[in-house]
Amino acid sequence: MHMVTVDHTVHIDAPVEEVYTYLDDPHNHAEVTPSLASVRNVDRLDNGGKRVEHTYTMAGISLEGELVEQTHEENRLMHFEMRGDLTGEITIETEPADDGTTVTYSAEYDLPGRVLAAVAEPFVRIYNERELRSTLENTKARLEA
Repeated sequence: MHMVTVDHTVHIDAPVEEVYTYLDDPHNHAEVTPSLASVRNVDRLDNGGKRVEHTYTMAGISLEGELVEQTHEENRLMHFEMRGDLTGEITIETEPADDGTTVTYSAEYDLPGRVLAAVAEPFVRIYNERELRSTLENTKARLEA
């Protein structure tokens, strides 16, 4: 296994409450994340967060798993544990800034051997950095429309 870490920050011209509410709906992630093929079986947790099953496609390989929101701080922070074919964590931070919201999305996870067998690790890192930038730019475009 190889650990991959990616992060990206974007400013969105929308109030933090609107941005957080949008990101708090897992179905919206499927809308803005190009490689997130599907989200299903969304369950609300006692901490206000969600548990969601998903299919993510990386380098043409479908990866099944679930995200379990360990931390849910309204209008501030979402922290997920990734389980399944991809293991690791995702953190999404939102904070008010300049009449809008700054969103920082970071992910750290182990690459499964079958993805590494299909492509070289540097390609996967570049692919996932581009994917993350696209996800945040799509979120920005959706919320500023």
